[in-house]
This record gives sequence, structure tokens and C-alpha cells, in this order.
Amino acid sequence: MPSNRRLFPFLIAAVVVVLDRLTKVIIKAHVSAFDSITVIPGLLNIVHTENPGIAFGMLSNASGAWRGILLIGFSSAVLIAISAVLLRGQMDAWLRAGLGFILGGAFGNLYDRIVNGTVTDFVEAHAGQHYFPAFNVADSAITVGACLLLLDMWWARERKVSHVSEVNIDR
Repeated sequence: MPSNRRLFPFLIAAVVVVLDRLTKVIIKAHVSAFDSITVIPGLLNIVHTENPGIAFGMLSNASGAWRGILLIGFSSAVLIAISAVLLRGQMDAWLRAGLGFILGGAFGNLYDRIVNGTVTDFVEAHAGQHYFPAFNVADSAITVGACLLLLDMWWARERKVSHVSEVNIDR
């Protein structure tokens, strides 16, 4: 496989990490904890929260030492597994891109967790009084990556069904 295809997901991951770090540094420098800046009234705010848990604040109340060990260990295992899959061989471009986004997002949040013990979240979406938990660039990248993986699985299934149909028609 050409080296540029092999490096493409790592380039995506690097861009995600840089954007994640940059936005978190800006938020920490310019938005006080628990402040809220309205970007789109009734829809989007910029906030500054520190999440000691995982997605949506799960595990926030777990014991600090065990929580940290568990989350750092799990994140590290994900980074190693994704890197191994990416270095292993051939795969569709959408799958490589999706894994690159997930790799960058996982690394961005892992960095925060190791350095600060928490993950900085700052985007808050809501509709009226219904609020979605705050998130960050790394979380967004993980979500985009997961969506790309789902699309790749769907397209692979469609290709397989199409191939099976073509084989059956030829008989």
C-alpha cells in the first residue's frame, strides 16, 4: 500500500488533536468555569466544564483513582488497537478516515485525562429547555469517525449483496 494512504488516517488524527488542543486552550484561557456564551439563541452555547467521567458524565461519581486508571487504560487500549488495525493493511478509504477521526479524538481526550485528570468540554447544544451534555472537538471527531465506520459497513453490505446478486444472475 502506498505510504500516503497508510499515513492519511494518522494525518486526520493529528489535525483532530491540534484542533482539540487549540480549542481547549482557548476555552480555558477565555471562559470561566461554568460560564455560558450564547452563540445561537435557543440552540448553541459555548461553556467551560471539566468532565471527570466519560461520555455524558458517566462514571463522574466513581472513585477518582480507579476511574482514572480505568479510563486511561481503556483509552490507551483503543489507541493501540486502532493503530494496529491501520498499520495492518488494506481497507476502504472511508474506514481508514473513520478510524483516523476516532484515533485523534481518543488521543485528544486521553491527553486531557492524563495531564488534567478531567476532559474539557465546551460546546453545549440544546433545544429550549432540553440540553445535550457538553462536548468538545475530540468528542465530535469520535462521533464523525463512528458515523464513517457505520457508513462503510453499510456500503460493504451493499457491495456484498450486489456481488451475490450478480453471481446468482450469471448462473
